[in-house]
Formats: sequence, structure tokens, C-alpha cells
Amino acid sequence: MRVHIATDHAAYDLKEFLVGALTEAGYEVVDHGAHGRDAEDDYPDFCIPCAEAVAAEGALGVVLGGSGNGEQIAANKVPGVRAALANDVELAKLAREHNDANVISIGGRFTTNEEAWEIVQMFLITPFSEGERHIRRIQKISDYEAR
Repeated sequence: MRVHIATDHAAYDLKEFLVGALTEAGYEVVDHGAHGRDAEDDYPDFCIPCAEAVAAEGALGVVLGGSGNGEQIAANKVPGVRAALANDVELAKLAREHNDANVISIGGRFTTNEEAWEIVQMFLITPFSEGERHIRRIQKISDYEAR
């Protein structure tokens, strides 16, 4: 499975850790940056291309930042992306099961490397429930987005 990942400087070390963990676990990782620490970089420059790739490929993605909030907002501006902020495993699971989220956003200042790895693993292995009410709700969002 291909996984897209992006961050700014605020979660650069976490991204590097997750790229290694994902690669070791057998995932094909596409790293959209940042590719170094630059306190003046801007998360939209990395998170939007990551989200665009997720939407274009029907893949899954991970965006990271200090809080994860801005990164989630940026990713959600891309049509076809449903990004969820999840700073624990249960939220990651529900994001996939109920919302068919295709991008997970994690705040590097609020999670350890190990916690983030658990969150990402849960996100990647959890399927969408295909529940009728969830399909209906997602369709309403997609319909609005298409207007």
C-alpha cells in the first residue's frame, strides 16, 4: 500500500520516524516534505500536495504539524479529501470506520513517536464500515463539495 506523508518543521522529527516505521512495515512511502528543518516553512506547501496525491490515487495519507489543526484544514481544502485530526487510536479508528477518512492529521507536539505510530497503524488497517448511514452522510458532504 502507498502512503503519502507531509509535515512542516514542527513535526519534522516525527515524520522522519514515521517514514522509517512505515517503510520497515512494508509500506511504499511518498514523502512530500519537509525535507529539512526550516522554522520559516509553511505547512500548506507540503500538506496540500500530499492531499492532492491522496485524492488523485485513491491512497491514504498522513499530515503532521505542531497541533495537526492547520494541516488538517489545508488537506481538507483538496476536493475528495476527508482529513481527520486524531491524537489517539480510537479517533483514528472511527475516522476510517465512520467517515472513510483518507488523510489522518496528527499533532507532533501532543503525541510521542510511539503513540503516533499506533495511531497511523490503526488508521491504515481499519476499513470503512460501509454502513448505510455513513455512506449517506459522506455523500452529502461530497454533494456539497461538488457545488
